[in-house]
Amino acid sequence: MKTFSCILVANRGEIALRILRAARELGIRTVAVYSEADRGAAYLQLADSTVCIGPAPSAGSYLDIARIISAAEISGADAIHPGYGFLAENAEFAEICERCHLTLIGPRADNIRLLGDKARARALAAENGIPLLAGTSSVADEDDALRLAAEIGFPVMIKAAAGGGGRGMRVVRDPGVFTQNFQSACVEAEKAFGSPEVYVERYLENPRHIEIQILADHYGHVVHLGERDCSLQRRHQKLIEESPSPVMTAELRQKVGGYACRLAEAAGYRNAGTVEFLFDPRTGDVFFMEVNTRIQVEHPVTEEVCGLDLVKEQIRLAAGDLLGFAQHDVVLRGCAIEVRINAEDPFNDFKPNPGVIQRLILPGGVGVRVDTHVHGGYAIPSHYDSMIAKLIVHRPTRQEAIATMRRALAEFTVEGVKTTIPLIREIMAHPNYVKGQVDTGFIQEYFMP
Repeated sequence: MKTFSCILVANRGEIALRILRAARELGIRTVAVYSEADRGAAYLQLADSTVCIGPAPSAGSYLDIARIISAAEISGADAIHPGYGFLAENAEFAEICERCHLTLIGPRADNIRLLGDKARARALAAENGIPLLAGTSSVADEDDALRLAAEIGFPVMIKAAAGGGGRGMRVVRDPGVFTQNFQSACVEAEKAFGSPEVYVERYLENPRHIEIQILADHYGHVVHLGERDCSLQRRHQKLIEESPSPVMTAELRQKVGGYACRLAEAAGYRNAGTVEFLFDPRTGDVFFMEVNTRIQVEHPVTEEVCGLDLVKEQIRLAAGDLLGFAQHDVVLRGCAIEVRINAEDPFNDFKPNPGVIQRLILPGGVGVRVDTHVHGGYAIPSHYDSMIAKLIVHRPTRQEAIATMRRALAEFTVEGVKTTIPLIREIMAHPNYVKGQVDTGFIQEYFMP
């Protein structure tokens, strides 16, 4: 294994801090970049050096490839970790890193181009016998799209081919409003991902959202690290995740994990990634949905149940190290739950609520982990994602994990801005959640008017 002399962290906030800590433990020098909005952020002090890369809007800073590359060159970095969001799944960025002899800590450009395009990923899954919901390839003409949607059968989902996170997605139940939704999805996809391409697939009513974490080295070895259940969402964006899933059996885990590894092998995938599926609890069927070619926000729950540091694994794999374990070595221990603490008003359509945190008390104790970059007096910028912290608990059983999460949420105090904490407290007390009887429509059904 070669070693990196310096890693540039091409991100901000919680994930930037997460990467800085992992690199420091590996004895690797780090450089953190920041926009004017993040100037003076406390986590920057953990980096060996820092570089301002532009103004607050991400288009002129965290999404500006030339500025990121220039920062790497002037700081002497030989590797870049993109975290999640921003440039993490940008194939052009990965190609430029390769041309500039910078190692991107993540998959290769061809991996991102193939699997980051959701329509192409669907085609590869079909070629490898992985079950899919009925759907199309990328379609640009609205009349063709309507005809294909009618063949699939309503309701359908229109999805951005180049992205995720709930953007460029529309559920359409009535053919009469399909064209309007198709056009708006294309516009949103272009704005969010730089590509207007969308595809159409059958919409599965209230499934569970199951995703499989994979790791792959440069030598063809692929393992999966079990599943995360990400069914609790608002507007197709995850709010609570846990591992293992309450509905997963050992046999189903082996089958779905096998699908994920098969797809990664077919793509010649390298580094960390996540293969996402929809699970129909009524039939027990699973359907491939998409691949995220990056570290996920919810990676801590996998770390807790597997006893691994996924960011360190990413760095080692990018440096050319072999996977240090085989599939039979992966054992899931206990239950981990993660909740996202967002600066939003959950009872006002999750309206973002940036501002100054006047008072902050973080929970602690046995089995409690908080990943955050904020502190008392921190001014939350309005330019970026509203997540300010992730609260993770890990206990021997799911019921113990829920009890610890309730206790930790009662301790978690944020004054000065509204957060999702009150809603999450209610969810943790809901009898259906306690019994594990949830799906992707749970929050909409019980907590949103």
